Amino acid sequence: MTAPLLTGTGITKDYGATPALRGVDLSVAEGEIVAVTGPSGCGKSTLLHCLAGILRADHGSVVFRDQNIGMWSEAARSRLRRSEFGVLFQFGQMVPELTAAENVALPLLLAGSGRREAREAALAWLDRFGVADVADQMPGAMSGGQQQRCAVARAMVTRPRVLFADEPTGALDQLNGEQVMQAIVRAVREEGTAVVLVTHEAPVAAYADREIVLRDGAVDPTGLGVGAP
Repeated sequence: MTAPLLTGTGITKDYGATPALRGVDLSVAEGEIVAVTGPSGCGKSTLLHCLAGILRADHGSVVFRDQNIGMWSEAARSRLRRSEFGVLFQFGQMVPELTAAENVALPLLLAGSGRREAREAALAWLDRFGVADVADQMPGAMSGGQQQRCAVARAMVTRPRVLFADEPTGALDQLNGEQVMQAIVRAVREEGTAVVLVTHEAPVAAYADREIVLRDGAVDPTGLGVGAP
């Protein structure tokens, strides 16, 4: 049996006296889309941040390709997110002073690519997500759906092995949300990228291969996800 690409084991995280995660286990295989669902405040985003190395778990381990990244320095985890991991947030978090193409090229530039190479890759990814026509526009001139497609392109431009998507359609209307999810799924299937997808929306969770339900910082053994009675 092939070992998982990413595994979180016994992850705990407290914010002061408030427990956010209480011994969560989660594994993701190569190319698998795993949805993490549950009510607001159950620890979904905290789990994603621990798995992506944005936060360090208080206890437990996060293993990527046989390496416990929880033991790495913050700088090493940051480098990992510029190469092997892609991160997509609810509101895109585009840099407002940069054009769409410059935003998408940024991870490549930070990783040491030349400007021409980075721009060409950025334009190619913007085209894949159907927003090549806004390449030279600032985020403020774009619609919410266009901004989020650009943000997905930025998260995928390094061809990461794992994409972490935190409520990627939460700021969009239903139509734009469906279009963005279809574009994400198409791209990750073509690239073989694994996805950890945090959502509270049943239609979004339905795009996943598997669903993990959190309640009060722990995996719900009943497995009753969003939209369940």
